[in-house]
This record gives sequence, C-alpha cells and structure tokens, in this order.
Amino acid sequence: MVIYDRYAEDREEIGLRIASERGLELVPPFDDRLVIAGQGTAALELVAQAGELDLLLAPVSGGGLIAGCAVAIKACCPRARLIGVEPEAADDFRRSLAADRPITIDVPRTIADALQVTAPGELTFAINRSLLDAIVTVSDAELIAAMRFAFEHLKLVLEPGGAAGLAALLAHKVALDSGARVGVVLSGGNVDWARFCELLAGDPAADASRR
Repeated sequence: MVIYDRYAEDREEIGLRIASERGLELVPPFDDRLVIAGQGTAALELVAQAGELDLLLAPVSGGGLIAGCAVAIKACCPRARLIGVEPEAADDFRRSLAADRPITIDVPRTIADALQVTAPGELTFAINRSLLDAIVTVSDAELIAAMRFAFEHLKLVLEPGGAAGLAALLAHKVALDSGARVGVVLSGGNVDWARFCELLAGDPAADASRR
C-alpha cells in the first residue's frame, strides 16, 4: 500500500511510476473500454433482477461507471432516463457537459473521496455527452443523510460516494413521474468504520464541513 497526499501529489503519476519500476500492468480506473464495459454490468444485472426501468441514477467520478451504465441501459431500456450524480464541490463532469468540452477543476473538498476526480476521461466524456440525460449535484450533508437512510432502513453500509444516487433521490433532485420504476446504483461501502459511525452519529450540517 502506498499512501499519498491527494492535494499535493498526483495519483496517476505515482501509479505509472510504480508500474514501470516493478513491471506491472496499471489498470485504468475509468477511461478504458474494458473497464467501462465491466462497470456497465451493474446496470445489466439491475435490469435482469428488477425489470425495465424508467430512470437510473448512478454516481459520477471519472465517468466510467455512468458511461458503462449508459451504454447498457440505453440498449435494454431505450426510453429510460439516465442521471449522474456528483458532489457539489466535485462537479467537473457537470461543468464539462455544460461547456461541451472537458473542464479541469482543483482537487475538490468533499467527504466523497471516491468522487474526488478533477476532470472527465476522454473516452468517458464522449460517451456520456452522447447518452447521459442530466447530471445533478448533492451536498455533503445530503450524502450523509443518504448513508444514514441506507443503514437504518436498508441495513447497508455505504461510503459517501456510493450513496450519491440515493442522496439525489431522497433530496428530490430529480423529477419523478407517478409510478416510475427507478434504479439506483449504490457503488461502494469502502469507508472506515470509525468514520462511518462518526458521520452517522453527528449533525449532518456540521459533519459536512469536515472533509
């Protein structure tokens, strides 16, 4: 395990250096066709189990997960809307789609460390620009509220980034038609247990200021 400072060091540069030094293959986190295809199976499995959807919500980081889901959901549920969700402070993809070109931001300050990407991938931007219906943003407080809801009502442990889609749904960031069939990708539970308990036990507004 290599520890680095995300605000002062470049993760990709570190990974490439280690791969070169040790003769390893570096698997891209999102901007790769095979990675995107693999991530898209989340949407395929959801539809296989739940049936046709009217709306799918998924977190957005570098855009690989949402791109894979977009390709899959538009193929099997062509009328379904696909909406990506980013933290308010990490809205590089939302800005990029609005500008119709990739936008780079500073390393964002958010509790959703899995979504702290500074720019979309070249491939993921092209796919999402074509297939994504919209991107909405959620606050850190809304992420914590979604984590709490998932734990209390679904008995699921979610990391902040993994709860983004649920946060958007609970915060009414997306308009829903009556009777709509909605799918939400809950993408991870990689959160330190002590930090998880701290977030859920505290006041959401106060917790959101601690990143």
